[in-house]
Amino acid sequence: MSKHAILLLGYKNIEQICDYINLLDEDFDFYIHLDKKSKISQERILKIRSFKNVKFIGQVYKVNWGGKKFLEAFLYLAKEALKEKSTKYIHTTSEADLPIKSPAYIKEFFIKNDGKQYVEFFSIPTDRWVDGGLDRFNKYNFYDKFNFKTKIGFKIIIYLLKIQKLIGVNRNISKNFPPLYGGSTWCSLSRSCIEYSLEYTEKNPNFLKSLTNTFAPEEIFFQTILMDSPFKNDIVNDNLVYIDWVFRNGNSPAPLDMSDLEKLKKSDKLFARKIQPPISEDLKIELLKYLKT
Repeated sequence: MSKHAILLLGYKNIEQICDYINLLDEDFDFYIHLDKKSKISQERILKIRSFKNVKFIGQVYKVNWGGKKFLEAFLYLAKEALKEKSTKYIHTTSEADLPIKSPAYIKEFFIKNDGKQYVEFFSIPTDRWVDGGLDRFNKYNFYDKFNFKTKIGFKIIIYLLKIQKLIGVNRNISKNFPPLYGGSTWCSLSRSCIEYSLEYTEKNPNFLKSLTNTFAPEEIFFQTILMDSPFKNDIVNDNLVYIDWVFRNGNSPAPLDMSDLEKLKKSDKLFARKIQPPISEDLKIELLKYLKT
């Protein structure tokens, strides 16, 4: 029986991770990485382990927003998922995501679209990103060393970037890259596609090494590798995730709320984010009811 592997990055919301697991059936295996910075009790970790379809839980990396450890955590989980011979498709997700279709619908979707790779992509430079996205590569971005989500970390990272621009720092790393592509972190890729990507990094170690001190490298990793690969013609420019990119509820992308319920029900996407308490709590309750009927 073919299986789906859910690679899930978790931080602290154990209850929502459990809700996610409960919404899918035995054909979906979970591979979970919990942020090493998070102080999560063994009791709560054991709660996740109690689910039969949780195949692996690791707490190896301190995952800072924008840092390379984010990507490394996903690659770590992907290697674990590939140990399961029945794994057919692999999905990158986080604790802020939930499926918005039934397990049967999701499985049937990938049977009908077998061999397709679902990942958002666009060429770099792009007007979607500040400075065309090039500052991600030609400046040293210290998101792994400092936590951008803290006041002091934010100030240090921004200050160091300003200094580099002032003195004209320009990292020349393009020689280690094929043509650059970017896009969303979240994707649904076939086993063979993930295997190819991991083999690429083994054969081209300078590619992964050059992503050190690159901002949000998980947003260029698969796109850049796959758009220069035999899988190029199988890629569908869609990550299958419902995301509202407007600034709402204090953030962008917006934490979803009850005003999004009907849009989620009518959406052709398979997953949604951000489902973030307490803003999304009522929405999550209604989604759970809807998907269980």
